[in-house]
Amino acid sequence: MADHSSASMRETPHVNSRTNTFINALKERAQAVLNDRSIDAPSRAIIRYALETNDPLLAELVRRADAGETVVDEAGFLNISSTDKDKVATLAELICRAGDEAGTKSAALVVLMSTLENASHPKALANLAKHLAFTRCGELNLNGMVEAQIAVLESELLTDNTLMS
Repeated sequence: MADHSSASMRETPHVNSRTNTFINALKERAQAVLNDRSIDAPSRAIIRYALETNDPLLAELVRRADAGETVVDEAGFLNISSTDKDKVATLAELICRAGDEAGTKSAALVVLMSTLENASHPKALANLAKHLAFTRCGELNLNGMVEAQIAVLESELLTDNTLMS
């Protein structure tokens, strides 16, 4: 086999200089936010992490810090609007409440999915929805969950009416 060929190597694609300029300016602004001690420490920590990991939310986080908005709430979660929080809480309640209301629950699920899709921070809202749904469904069905787990344990422990060792 020959070690060379007539095929030429592909050149690396041209990177838009405007994109590089924007990225560099964003990183410089983020660094300025990190050095600004008037911004709370948890917000600076989130921005530092976003800068180190090239997080796509970095521009939004820097914008919010520049505007004097808090980036994280009291619990340390990404700060999302109270309107979105209230909407997600209401929809989670509709989805998880007791009763057989398939139409209402399905509609609430569709609205929740649309809310998440159009949110500025969909991952934060999705985590909130999961937390609320798990908590609410657990409250409503604690006994049912315990009974289901007992049935699983019983079937694993008792096979052919004998205890397994």
